Amino acid sequence: MDKLLIIEDDETIRNALRILLENQGYFIEEAHDGEEGLQKFDSTFDLLIIDIMMPNISGIEVCRRIREKSYVPILFLTAKSLETDKMEALSAGGDDYLVKPFSYVELIARIQALIRRCRVYDNADASDTTASSTIERCGLTLYTKCNNVSYDGRQLALTDKEYQILLLLISHPTKTFSTQNIFESVWNEPYTQFSNNTIMVHIKNLRNKLEAGCGCAHLIKTVWGKGYKFEE
Repeated sequence: MDKLLIIEDDETIRNALRILLENQGYFIEEAHDGEEGLQKFDSTFDLLIIDIMMPNISGIEVCRRIREKSYVPILFLTAKSLETDKMEALSAGGDDYLVKPFSYVELIARIQALIRRCRVYDNADASDTTASSTIERCGLTLYTKCNNVSYDGRQLALTDKEYQILLLLISHPTKTFSTQNIFESVWNEPYTQFSNNTIMVHIKNLRNKLEAGCGCAHLIKTVWGKGYKFEE
């Protein structure tokens, strides 16, 4: 049974989410604010649902602190609908974002997708290179059967979306991908006016991790007016 932590200061919303998700077979823990959420969080949770606007400690700050020790999937639920709010949430380490009011059907679908992708990523054994197809360029090795990437033998901690973007670019090193190309290829959803900022945030996070892990953020090149490419 998958274990979820709901961090939400609105008791009505928290109770509604708990009832809905328990009926879907999830084990639910609740926290009424960010401080309690941080106290309750441990490695046994499969996914976190976090409100952004909470007293004392915001959901954004909760996410940042969680990301210091875990890559558990984080889904933001919030009334904040500005594109800048979404960028801040994704930059802090969030994996997905739903604006209140939201469809319960969409909520369940996103939870299932996040847990499924994370489980595939976490259960993969990056050291089993004999069982994995690989792509090797510029010191980076992508294991395409287990969604892992390493540099000089050291695994890089990328999220699922970051890995998929890197895989797309590194598989076609001479091709420039527009933000629409990347979004529709990785998210498998229609491109909208808000998708561009989503791609920008993920590219920024991917570059930061490449720089921290191997000093090679420059491999992801911006082609002004066109998009992005992997440059060897």
